[in-house]
Amino acid sequence: MRSPLAIILGLGGLAAAAYFMDLPAYFVQNKEVISTPDSSGIDSLPAPLFPDPNRINFVDEEGDSFSIELVNSTYLSNERRNYYGDSLPDKLDIIWQLTLGSGKTQVGRTIKNWSGAGWTGQPLIVIENGKKYIIQGAFDHRLKKIDYETGEVLWQYRFDDVVKGTGSLWINHNADSLKDRVLVLQGTRAGGKLNAPIVDCYRAISYFTGEERWRVNSPRTRCYSRDVDGSALIINDTAYLPLETSIFTVFNPDPKAAKMKDGLLQPEFYRFQDTLYRDIDASVHGGNVVSEASPVRLRDHIYLASGSGRVWGYNMKKPGMDWEYFIGSDIDGSPVVTDDSCLLISVEKQYIKGQGGILKLDPSKKPEEATLWYMPVKNRRFVGWLGGVIGTAATNEATRVEGHPHIGATIGIDGYTYFFDLNKLDSQKVTLFDGERKVATPKVYYKHRTGPAIASPIIIGNRAAVPTYQGFYLFEFDKEMNFKLLDKQEFSAEATPFVDQGRIFIASRDGNLYCLGRSDAPTKRVNSIYGKTEVNPRNGKLKRYWKGELQPLEGTKEGQK
Repeated sequence: MRSPLAIILGLGGLAAAAYFMDLPAYFVQNKEVISTPDSSGIDSLPAPLFPDPNRINFVDEEGDSFSIELVNSTYLSNERRNYYGDSLPDKLDIIWQLTLGSGKTQVGRTIKNWSGAGWTGQPLIVIENGKKYIIQGAFDHRLKKIDYETGEVLWQYRFDDVVKGTGSLWINHNADSLKDRVLVLQGTRAGGKLNAPIVDCYRAISYFTGEERWRVNSPRTRCYSRDVDGSALIINDTAYLPLETSIFTVFNPDPKAAKMKDGLLQPEFYRFQDTLYRDIDASVHGGNVVSEASPVRLRDHIYLASGSGRVWGYNMKKPGMDWEYFIGSDIDGSPVVTDDSCLLISVEKQYIKGQGGILKLDPSKKPEEATLWYMPVKNRRFVGWLGGVIGTAATNEATRVEGHPHIGATIGIDGYTYFFDLNKLDSQKVTLFDGERKVATPKVYYKHRTGPAIASPIIIGNRAAVPTYQGFYLFEFDKEMNFKLLDKQEFSAEATPFVDQGRIFIASRDGNLYCLGRSDAPTKRVNSIYGKTEVNPRNGKLKRYWKGELQPLEGTKEGQK
């Protein structure tokens, strides 16, 4: 671990002092901890002391100039997990579609063949020298860099199993080579290697070259999974990530600090010890203490939701968990931070007496006083789920239209999408997830039978997009909360979409990545990757090595799949 003294000497003067005052938790163990959280709100956080985490202009070792901007760098874009893009269109025309392919994965003792991309699978967008590219993981075991305009694949890196979760992009302002300047941190399923000594399914890949830079071993715990579905939250030069084994990690993503451990080049870890479950949870859940959710930041805490049925608060100033709220259900959806500094938590039906739903917590209060309201959804068996909410809730707060209420949205396993007020309460009370206590519930403005989903809806301005197993829906609403359905595509989706300049990018379970929006072009096109020679970049500088062929979508068998 880097010492604080070395950092101060290296930076010097006021820059070093500023750096040190905003250091992550592992550097400030001797600082006094404030027991009562600051109540002045999220915007009271100090201005960033590091370079812009989403932009950089640089010249590489060969003298080439680059300008990089990260449009969305992680799942749901930011520390609050609440930004989904700039402007939803009013139609869902197919502008282009890319065949992502299929891959085998082990589910229990059965080998399955999955197509396209799934939960959470959100595309990440980068502007490179004025041109846009997409980073997308897929069920064909590959991470891909894709041309934003055409769907052409520039490179793809092969993992050992299907790529499920959303990656995180990190600009390395201290890199001395092009390949380390921008990294994609990406997890996958574990390749059926539950009992293997090494399960290295979380890796750093160079955005520019597709080269692997390091791997993380996900060690065995009492959890029955060793996948990595969560998206790292990267603050300055420090990454926060729960492995599915329910080990919470804090690490340095810079490849220059990576070291050999267990036969792998692994990143420098500052913390690799907190388990997000208690022994009783592993017993009651039968090993289902999987941590699939992505962390959020609220003031000086990182908050995490775990399949142990607990919401944890990690103190960044005094390293360790100092806040714990017990629900008891499985939890897969990520927490969402609201404008009033609270958390929205997705609650499944599994393991609890009451119904699943959406829970609003105030983490500035003691856990026993933190419940603000609960919105239950109806029980329903679907595939392996018993009901509740699997995906992450959405809010309109990042792009709220003036005069509109603060609203949220969620899709239940019961087959309905709900739009509800984040602050206004219904006159009636409901039964909490424990099946006993009565609590307040939010005002529900609208619900639509969209079909069940584990995906997350998105809200941008006065429109919302909803991916489900029974189609992809586009809604519009006014300030009086009158809703209407604008359009629908029939494909099935588990992934979360992202929107840029009126284009929706979403991966589906039918095998495709779609670019949707309003299209006036008479001929749409599809990019097929089948039959092409793949290069799996491990070493060497590869700026571009693959080019697909374009085929007309209309009138072809492939376009009708």
